[in-house]
This record gives sequence, structure tokens and C-alpha cells, in this order.
Amino acid sequence: MEKVIIEGVVEHGRRLGRELGFPTANVAVPDSVAAEDGVYRSRAEVDGAVYDAMSNLGRNPSVGGTARRLETHIFGFRGALYGRMLRVELLEKIRDERRFDTLEELRAQIEKDKEYILKLK
Repeated sequence: MEKVIIEGVVEHGRRLGRELGFPTANVAVPDSVAAEDGVYRSRAEVDGAVYDAMSNLGRNPSVGGTARRLETHIFGFRGALYGRMLRVELLEKIRDERRFDTLEELRAQIEKDKEYILKLK
């Protein structure tokens, strides 16, 4: 995979990630980003500190999303990110984005994604 880096200011989302137990930093994705939609093992940089992370690039079909965005769950990060610059490097795509029938199915898949990604480190 060609190196893909997405940078942007963290925006407020619907807080669904937090509700599911996986708070995310949401960044708008410029049209110039050619990476495929999906779930990625990623690395996030905040104020010079680098964290392992998992990211979803896409339109959130399970919850009726339409705008393309990057949502990143940063392992081990605590604190507020709204309005701060975030730099995310997509390292490895682990699956395609897909629609889930229930939020519980989505939450269970995110947990599986996290476990898989942490084994890859």
C-alpha cells in the first residue's frame, strides 16, 4: 500500500464512537485522498506524540452517514482533541467498510478489529 497520510482539524461528530466504547477523532477527508474506504491499522500523531490507532475511512453506512470522513480511535490517548490538528498515517487496510444491521453488531465488529490490530503491532 502506498503511504497515505491524512491531516486535519478534529471536528465534532455524532459521538457514536464514544457511545459504542470507542471514542474517535473525526477529520474531514479531502477529495485528493485516493485511499480505499475501509478499516485500517493506523498511527496517529497529536502534538508530536505518536500513538497506535485504528481508523475507519468512509461514509458510515451503518448509521446513515453520507460525507466521507476519517474516524480514528487512538489507543491509550486520553484528553480532548476537538479543534486540534491530527495527523493519521494509514498503515494497513484490514477490511472493507460495510453496513451492519444493529449497533451491537457494529460494536462487536469494532472490538474484533481492535483485537486484530493490537496483535499486528
